[in-house]
Amino acid sequence: MTGRNTAARMTNRMIHSTTQSMQRMIDRVTNPMNLMKRPTQFFTILAVLLLAACTVPAQDASPATAPAASPASQAPAYTPKYHGDPARSDSESNALAYTRVVMRAQMLFNKHYGHYATSLTQLIHTGTFTQRMVNPERGDYTVGFKGKKDGFILTLTPKNLDAQHRSFYAEEDGKIHADESNAADGNSPVVETHHW
Repeated sequence: MTGRNTAARMTNRMIHSTTQSMQRMIDRVTNPMNLMKRPTQFFTILAVLLLAACTVPAQDASPATAPAASPASQAPAYTPKYHGDPARSDSESNALAYTRVVMRAQMLFNKHYGHYATSLTQLIHTGTFTQRMVNPERGDYTVGFKGKKDGFILTLTPKNLDAQHRSFYAEEDGKIHADESNAADGNSPVVETHHW
């Protein structure tokens, strides 16, 4: 019995001693105060980490002769919102959606009152046209509206005209026209037609 007890006690002491040694090593490594007591060791470890961090990006860098990507190619490609979506960007999609809301509100207004609204304010609460839609600043676009009792003209002009920010033009005929180089008008290409 004594031989077994002695062996068990020795095994327990060795396990306890090893556990304590490992705990002291972990405490030294993970306790920042221990490193602060030895500034030389702290700064050596810090310098090694900084050098390692600086050399990794330098190895991954591509050669300077690679052509720089243009800002247009860095922009994410537009994903059409529905089949046949004529928009080329999210900004155009928003402008076209606004145009559709105004055109539908005008058709409903005309059906109810026998004439078209002469101002955007008259369209509030007609269809889905809301008070905030009267504001002519629509993100990347500015709204132009000319209403008469027998028709209307709606224009959306981008702040920066380009292939992804075309200008739009619509009348009571249900056609939306677009132009990427000039202000759109009735002679510009038709991108969408509605039959109310």
